[in-house]
Amino acid sequence: QAQLIESGGGLVQAGESLRLSCAASGHSFSSLTMGWFRQTPGKDREFVGSISGKDGMTYYRDSLKGRFTVSRDNVYNTVYLQMSSLKPEDTAVYYCAATSDYYSDNWRDYDYWGRGTQVTVSS
Repeated sequence: QAQLIESGGGLVQAGESLRLSCAASGHSFSSLTMGWFRQTPGKDREFVGSISGKDGMTYYRDSLKGRFTVSRDNVYNTVYLQMSSLKPEDTAVYYCAATSDYYSDNWRDYDYWGRGTQVTVSS
């Protein structure tokens, strides 16, 4: 069973960048597709992006393309979310998740989850 731990969240100003990390253990990390989701109070969990374990293909929420980048390091069993030009509306709890599916933007398809890390963007 995979265990995921996010880090790197914090308070930043609009326009700044931030990189989140997600350390994985307890599973064959390289075979899993890793996803990032975010959630604000009262709203459903929202797909941010994912990276396939099979071929490293990345997918993003349309509105985030060009600002957010997902990458992975299979040596260190870590996946990253690089966020740039941050906006106040990016404020959310960001979650790392893992699935054996090649691709999914539906949080219900992900089997393993971290506890989340808070990102707050001030205007």
